[in-house]
Amino acid sequence: MSELGDRAAGRRELPDVADTEAFGAELAGTLRAGDLVILDGPLGAGKTALARGIGAGLGIVGRVTSPTFIIAREHRPGRPGGPAMIHVDAYRLGGVGDGGLDELDALDLDSDLADAVVVVEWGEGVVERLADRHLVVRLRRDVDTDVRHAEWEWVSPGE
Repeated sequence: MSELGDRAAGRRELPDVADTEAFGAELAGTLRAGDLVILDGPLGAGKTALARGIGAGLGIVGRVTSPTFIIAREHRPGRPGGPAMIHVDAYRLGGVGDGGLDELDALDLDSDLADAVVVVEWGEGVVERLADRHLVVRLRRDVDTDVRHAEWEWVSPGE
């Protein structure tokens, strides 16, 4: 069983973009429709590369790119019975106190949770209320190299 199989927490070093994508594909093997994944980290930390790997692991249809200017992009399932993936960039949504929740409600993501894995870049502090339990993946990148580090944990806000 993979270290991700218990749906708990962990850390991993990701030496390059291919490793980040491979980690995403491995992570996808533990996800199911209804899961919310929040990707956090600074610019260049590998959030979109990780989302691309999750999409590949889920077998979704279409190329995964950053949805920065359209906010959310839906990727259809590529295999029968597989979940869709909703890829969101919450960077432009603003915070909880400045209208971000209204913008989030307008996207109607909570209705997508039943049939899709929802992956949100820049979502920490904004989208947690969409699910009773969610996965947070925090990425950081070494200053002088392309090495990235991932830390992940499943969080249940009510616990």
